[in-house]
Amino acid sequence: MHLPERRPPSARRDDGFTYIGMLFAVILIGLALSAVGTLWSAAVRRDREAALLWTGAQYQRAIQSYVTRGPGGLRQFPQALEDLLEDRRGPVTLRHLRRLYGDPVTGATDWTVVRLADGSISGVRSAALGKPLKQAGFPAEQAAFAGAQCYCDWAFVYVPSRPQGSATAP
Repeated sequence: MHLPERRPPSARRDDGFTYIGMLFAVILIGLALSAVGTLWSAAVRRDREAALLWTGAQYQRAIQSYVTRGPGGLRQFPQALEDLLEDRRGPVTLRHLRRLYGDPVTGATDWTVVRLADGSISGVRSAALGKPLKQAGFPAEQAAFAGAQCYCDWAFVYVPSRPQGSATAP
């Protein structure tokens, strides 16, 4: 007859220690992955914000180009964003924008169009409702974006400068 081998009492106390150690390691790995996920998410948001600032500036410049390069000095704002792609107001077709860019934050072409009283377009703004990570350090032309509570507060609008000696804007 074979009797089971008996382990000393000290060996039996160490059995649970390995299990607890492995649980602790799994918890540490989970916390580390959570921290990496948070950092990665913030980096993605920063990249999207930078892309939004670039894209919005492209629309603003295109609208400025459309207004200032009208045929015969005609200073008129576009009626649709598509007008920025092919400006056929003069004898030569002008292209103020290569393509209609999507909103990098929402991932769609759901821009909120900023219109003047006559219905023409003076700019665009994002339709995203999240709070921007970037709150300061904007270039002078985007200084109004500082402290914005929502991406939709970032309006990329072309405002013509006043002619010299003029009291009212055109």
